Amino acid sequence: MSDKSAELVDPSCSTSAELGRKAFIGLSVAAAAGGAILPALSAELELGKPHRPFVAEDDPAITVERPVLPLWEGHLDAYAAYAAHGSAFAPGIVVVQHIWGVDAQIRDTVRRLAKQGYVVVAPDLYSGLGAPSGDGATDHKPFVDFAQKLSPQIVDRDVVAAAAWIRKRDNADPNQRPPKIGIMGFCMGGALALRAATDTDVFDALVVFYGDVRRGEGDKSTPISDAELSYTDRIRIPFMGQFGARDTSIAAADVRAMQHRLHGANDIKIYDEAGHAFFDDTRERYVASAASDAWQRTLTWFGKYLKA
Repeated sequence: MSDKSAELVDPSCSTSAELGRKAFIGLSVAAAAGGAILPALSAELELGKPHRPFVAEDDPAITVERPVLPLWEGHLDAYAAYAAHGSAFAPGIVVVQHIWGVDAQIRDTVRRLAKQGYVVVAPDLYSGLGAPSGDGATDHKPFVDFAQKLSPQIVDRDVVAAAAWIRKRDNADPNQRPPKIGIMGFCMGGALALRAATDTDVFDALVVFYGDVRRGEGDKSTPISDAELSYTDRIRIPFMGQFGARDTSIAAADVRAMQHRLHGANDIKIYDEAGHAFFDDTRERYVASAASDAWQRTLTWFGKYLKA
């Protein structure tokens, strides 16, 4: 990933053509039958396109908030949710957006995590930039210019502000535990979450969904170098990764090389049937079998390292 901006990929065409639309539909039906993603709803929803949320904003079990996070200069919009009657020092999760921004799919993910007992916040990294809404969008090009303005320093500042907001709710200092706080991200946000986990010390667990594992300006057509993976020496928190073998933007060989460098607790999985953006249930690259399994793995990971 470049030091100037997040490595951007086209989420609409970064999956091998071998996995066509029919395969996605077939896998969606199979996973819905398996019941791993909120089974009562999965059977009613046609996933892989815009749909009503898994967890509604008016769900009585949660409270939804749109906090304005203070920064040293200015402020940062965010979307948050937490259990309506949560316990003190409940663990938190910062969700880092994909290129579409804090769209309907990210907001739904925030609410789904809140129903699991977490205080969850997704900072709007496009705050103040005038980016369009990503709800229902299928063309990523209008978002590229905004994504390229997200320097590592700005993103690190924003996710740290989000973590501080979670801890401040409990009158805790920015680095105080409890509460423990995890960070997770998707696509562009996966790469940004991975960077934040190496650049800061405010998080306690990491989950990356198909984020670029290369750091630097290396040629992606050549094998990944030690220099591009040297950042792994600074990962000090438990790291879970979810990747797709059919992803044409993030090579499985790169992912395996990255995992080989990890020293601490880690669990990296590459799904044979999936490509890029397989968790995004509002767009056609969704693969239900991989998304369902990755969701359950994520909940187990955060439960082990944030709730213990």
